[in-house]
Parts: sequence; structure tokens; C-alpha cells
Amino acid sequence: MTTVQLEYIVAVDTYRSFVVAAEKCFVTQPTLSMQIQKLEDELGIKLFDRSKLPVVPTEIGVAVVAQARIILKENARIKEIIADQKKEVQGNLKVGIIPTLAPYLLPRILTGFMKKYPKVKLEVWEFPTEQIMQQLKQELLDCGLLATPLHNPHLEEHPLFYESFVVYTSKTNPLYEKKVVKAEELEIKDVWLLNEGHCMRNQVLNICKDKFTMGDNRNLEYNTGSVETLKRMVDLNEGYTILPELSLQDLSPKQLNMVRYFRAPEPVREISLVTHRHFIKQALIEAFSKEILLHVPEKMRAQKNKKVIEILAE
Repeated sequence: MTTVQLEYIVAVDTYRSFVVAAEKCFVTQPTLSMQIQKLEDELGIKLFDRSKLPVVPTEIGVAVVAQARIILKENARIKEIIADQKKEVQGNLKVGIIPTLAPYLLPRILTGFMKKYPKVKLEVWEFPTEQIMQQLKQELLDCGLLATPLHNPHLEEHPLFYESFVVYTSKTNPLYEKKVVKAEELEIKDVWLLNEGHCMRNQVLNICKDKFTMGDNRNLEYNTGSVETLKRMVDLNEGYTILPELSLQDLSPKQLNMVRYFRAPEPVREISLVTHRHFIKQALIEAFSKEILLHVPEKMRAQKNKKVIEILAE
């Protein structure tokens, strides 16, 4: 039994395909199949049911693959221990980030992080929350930058900062005349929302859950996955939207005049660095977390006088 063979069976379990697993492992499909067959012969069991598409592990195969994942993680820890001893931050770091955070946070941190740690290869994907959670469980990602809490026993959350939600309102909306806004003053018929599948949509609805009744909505239903589109809809139409505070950084003075904050305790989204419960690459992830905090406004680092909004529908 070799670690290469274990890597191959984990890849087949992850991708449910011998062909795709071979591509991801950078070997030919016959080579991968031959090594898995050797392992099965050595163990005297069948690890995968090849008669089904997609390929699925057998009952005993599920247990063996789970143990293989643990062995590979512990094997990787040896390199991590050596890197920690040498005080080196190096290796690959695969990060998932939600689209409502990525354009406002990543440009601030990427250049500085790569200059500080030239031996790190950083790979970043923008995915919805559910996809990031799934890929963390499958170990396709090392960490995710997500709104939390997620209430998932397989994942660990490391809160980084608390980003306020703000109202962005047209001049024709009654909210424009207010200095601060209370949740009960929001009207569903006037709001522009992200489409379903975005955790921020649920958070906005949870802010206003005592007021919103979806049957009161306007005749126009516009579905978008972009915070920038929400801003433009308010700029060029009537109504209002609710934005994360980091998205305000590029607004013009005229647009900033359309921003209204909530009365304390302010509704916020908790942004956390999320890992698998048995994550490795601790030094890399800690360095990445520290770089993020260097570029986040100080007031966002404390939770005082803030109310964390759940991302699940209530």
C-alpha cells in the first residue's frame, strides 16, 4: 500500500470518475486504474462499484476511503511541521470566497500577501456558500471566506470581522429623508434584492422579517447576482437596496449621500475564515487571515453594538 494509491482512491471518490480522477492526478487513466486494482488485490476487497455511473465506493470502500483521507492529511502534516520549524510560509493555498465579498476584499489583500510570501501559490475561486461548503468537505478547497454562522458540524469557523449592512436609497424614497434607519421602516415593495441562492439575500430578508411579506412586491421582479447591479438599479430607478459596507469604498460623494446606516445595534454579517474540521496548512491559513485583518477597517473587528444576522431563512 502506498500514499500514491491512497491519493488515487480519494480522487476517484471525490470526482466519481476514473477518467476525471486521472486527469486531476496528472496520470493516465490506465495507470490510475492499475494502481487501484493492485490495492484492491492487496486488501482482498473491491473499493468501487464500476458497474455504476457515476462510480460509487462499495460499503467497505466508503470506510477505506475515509481512512485514506485521514492518512493523507496526517502525511501532509509532516511537511507543515517542517515548514513551521523553519518559519516558512509556503505551498499551495486554495481559497473559496462568496461573490458579494470578493470584489471588495480581495483587491486590497492579494498583492501584499503575494509579495510577503513569494513561495505561496494562491488559487482563488468565487462560489456560492453551498458550493464552498461542499468543496471544503471534499478537500478541494483549503479554506473559505464566508458569511457565518453556518451551523455545520464538519466545518470550523474562525470569525475575522463584522461588516455592517447599510441602506442605499434613491432620493424619491422616504428612507432618504432619515438620518438613521430602523428595520421596521423598510418596505418590501421598494427593495431590490439579490436572487435566490445568495446568502446575503436571506440575511436582508432576516433583517426585515417582521415587516416583509413577499406577496406585496412590485410588478417588476429583477433577478441579479451582482451587488453592483443593485446599486445601478437604485441609481437609475426608484426604491432602495441593502449593501455590505465594504462595497461603499468606490462610491462617489453623490452616491455616498444616498447611504443610510441602521440604528444600533447595527445588523452585520459575520465574515469568517472557514476550514474543514481536520484542516491542515495551519501556518498558511494563519498568514492569510492576518493579511486580511490588516486591510479591514478597525471598527469592523469588534462585535460591540452589532447584531449578527443569520444567513439561513428564519
